[in-house]
Amino acid sequence: MPEERTRRHVLGLAGGGCAAALLSGCDGPGPAGATRPRRGGVLRAAFPGAGAKETLDPHKQRQFVDIARHKAMFDKLVELGPTLRPVPRLARDWESSADSTVWRFRLREAVFHDGHRLEPDDVLYSLHRILDPHAADHLAANSLSALDLGGCRAVGKETVELRLKKPSAEFPSLLAVTGALIVRRGYRDPEKPVGTGAFRFASFQAGRSFSAHRFDDHWAGAPYLDELRILSAASEARNSAVQAGEIDYAHEMSPTFARLIEGNSRVALVSTPLSGVDGFALKTDRPPFDDPDAAMAVKLLVDRDRLIEVISGNRAQPGNDLYGKGYAYYPSHLPQREQDLAQARRLARRSGLLNRRLTFYTSTVVDGFVNAAHLFADMAGEAGLRVEVVSGPPETYNTDQLTTGDIGNHRCGAMPIPTYISERLLDGSPQNASAWKHPDFDEDFVHAQGIKKETARTRAYGALQRTVRDEGGLVLWGHPDWLNAVSTTVHGVKPAPPNTDEWARFDAVWVD
Repeated sequence: MPEERTRRHVLGLAGGGCAAALLSGCDGPGPAGATRPRRGGVLRAAFPGAGAKETLDPHKQRQFVDIARHKAMFDKLVELGPTLRPVPRLARDWESSADSTVWRFRLREAVFHDGHRLEPDDVLYSLHRILDPHAADHLAANSLSALDLGGCRAVGKETVELRLKKPSAEFPSLLAVTGALIVRRGYRDPEKPVGTGAFRFASFQAGRSFSAHRFDDHWAGAPYLDELRILSAASEARNSAVQAGEIDYAHEMSPTFARLIEGNSRVALVSTPLSGVDGFALKTDRPPFDDPDAAMAVKLLVDRDRLIEVISGNRAQPGNDLYGKGYAYYPSHLPQREQDLAQARRLARRSGLLNRRLTFYTSTVVDGFVNAAHLFADMAGEAGLRVEVVSGPPETYNTDQLTTGDIGNHRCGAMPIPTYISERLLDGSPQNASAWKHPDFDEDFVHAQGIKKETARTRAYGALQRTVRDEGGLVLWGHPDWLNAVSTTVHGVKPAPPNTDEWARFDAVWVD
């Protein structure tokens, strides 16, 4: 390790008690009024399901239902805080070399569910497994591809040294990406998960249910609950079940549901603003959207206010064809893009878009996707375009849409803007739904990652985002509130964007 180091983070993380994730403090009111944390009980949480595609393998997670299950059983080295900055999890703190190519992470005193103590070799094994070239479906592999695994090593019993092939001033944030969880070395059987998480595995049926029991030796303190059950359920089922008291927590609720439960004394809404983005993805690697004029025509024909009113129930802020409003590196100085049908028609005519039949590939995988597709088709018709809406199966939509149709729905939860670029806008990104593949863009992104000075790095990321906004295929029309529903007998649920530390932090929840 070079002698000159830059201290990156020395924050401690609150334990599993009330300070970790309460709605209003230890003695403050939860949805049902004042209550103190108590141990015991079962929490039943329902998420949109993915059928047979659901998995216990923490390195293959894609759906929120999988991520919540894995979060209960495993930990990452680093998570994202409410401002999308990295905060410690299994890593107690970290530091880097002066050129940001060598990072050291000091580990907590944590144990796995089988009693094995967390050691640097477990971290190294996990990273090798994530980056296994024969496992193309490991979601974090692209974000962590800069790791030089041959140069990574254990330093004593509590420190792991990670070496990068190229500088990255924000490498800790990359360790917080989806699918970057730490498993016990030797872990090979996903059906027998052993992690350091707050809950121990009990049972799992893909597309149906999962259960886990309290792990009393969790490094952050034992959770309050005796048992956590995570169920897969469609929108209508979640709506009715949480109102009937059959479940205690319902994830990803619609604006229609929010209006329905107003005044309901048994159910409370937990709303988090600016929790991601809604939009459409145009495939830019083929006609007609390989012509930036055709893509711009679509961006200008969209009525963002109308989409927010109809699809988001006015629970969103307008999008500007940029990801990450309110997050670090967002170029907020750019003027808001507005509907301009006259210019949209001119660009559509110039690019040949008016003479084409376009396919919008959608699905019921997310509430509002199908309605948004049809509303877009109506808007496109006003500009003289012909759009056919085709619906596909929800179980495979996120994968199918990468190759199907000219246009598709796009939705993303909260993550740092550099992570979004890494996972969705590089050649080889696993979720590149707009098929944006430009080697010069990739090179500029690598350069931006290595810039030490934050102001200069901000300018570099801003230039990349402006390029995508003006030439790319993402029509990002709204930044919605994230809506979850909880029974008024449940306490400790804190508003938090998906993919951040306090989202689905069920070890800090208790029930009456």
